[in-house]
This record gives sequence, C-alpha cells and structure tokens, in this order.
Amino acid sequence: MDIQENFVNKVAASGLVTLNLEDYYSTGERVVYDIKENLFHGLMLREKDFREFIKTHDWSHYQDKNVAIICSADAIVPTWAYMLLSNRLMPFANEIVYGNLDILEAVLFTKALAKIDIAGFANERVVIKGCGEIAVPISAYVELTNLLTPVVKSIMYGEPCSTVPVFKRKD
Repeated sequence: MDIQENFVNKVAASGLVTLNLEDYYSTGERVVYDIKENLFHGLMLREKDFREFIKTHDWSHYQDKNVAIICSADAIVPTWAYMLLSNRLMPFANEIVYGNLDILEAVLFTKALAKIDIAGFANERVVIKGCGEIAVPISAYVELTNLLTPVVKSIMYGEPCSTVPVFKRKD
C-alpha cells in the first residue's frame, strides 16, 4: 500500500478559508513630509513664503508615493497649510494623509479592505492569517474582523493548523 494513499491533509479538508492581510498590502514607497522645513525660524508658517514654496517646488518627487504629512516642531501651523500641501501632492501621490507613517499604513489597509467582496465570505469559516513577512497594523485585523463578523460562520486567527477562535456565530 502506498503511503500517499493514506495521507489526508486535514487542513485542506477542513473547509477553512484563509485570508492573508499581506495580500492587501499597498505598494508604493512611504514617505513623510514634515512641514517644519517650511517654518520661519522653526516657529511659525509665513503665508507668503509658504505659498511661494508651494508654487515653485517640484512635486513630481512624490510620484506614486504614499505621503504622511506631519509637523514635528511645536509650532503654529494653520489648517489651510496642510490643505495646500495635500492639493499640490494629489496629482502625484498615491495616498496622502495627515499623520505619521503608522496612520498612513492604517489608512492604506483600510482602503484596500474596503474593496473586498465580503458577501463572498458568507457562512464561511475564516482564518485570518497572522505572523508574516510584512508588518500589518493591528487596525487592519480589527477592520477585517468588523467587516467579516456580520456574514461569516466563524473567525479564527493564526494558521489553519493552529488557530485562536475569535468569533463563532450561534445558529
């Protein structure tokens, strides 16, 4: 008797659907634009100087990049300054957010997850894969759980061979 004939892949036969959040990782370089570089004496933003900078700066350096806009200095920066930056970056950047790189990553994952056809997971037993090559923010796991809970039979976290139960619908 061939040993292959007796081998049963229990994971494959379990009917589990595995979702790997790494599959929803948005490509494109992540960069920070720190408005502190535009401050007068590191304290405040001068409108005339800033508008001139906005007009003359080569924004093409941000082509297809994901940009997090911050001000790392303790300074007074009017809201319109962030709006001007966003407006100038928009034709070039893939994504623009106000906040640090962690916020940028969370936004990128949230937008990618919003495109999932959740109905395709109706009544499925889903394993959300953990631990991988890419650092996936916890917010992505929370968002995916929120999206799946209303439609799936169960949600587990980990690997199909070793999972932690997260949710099981009571029938």
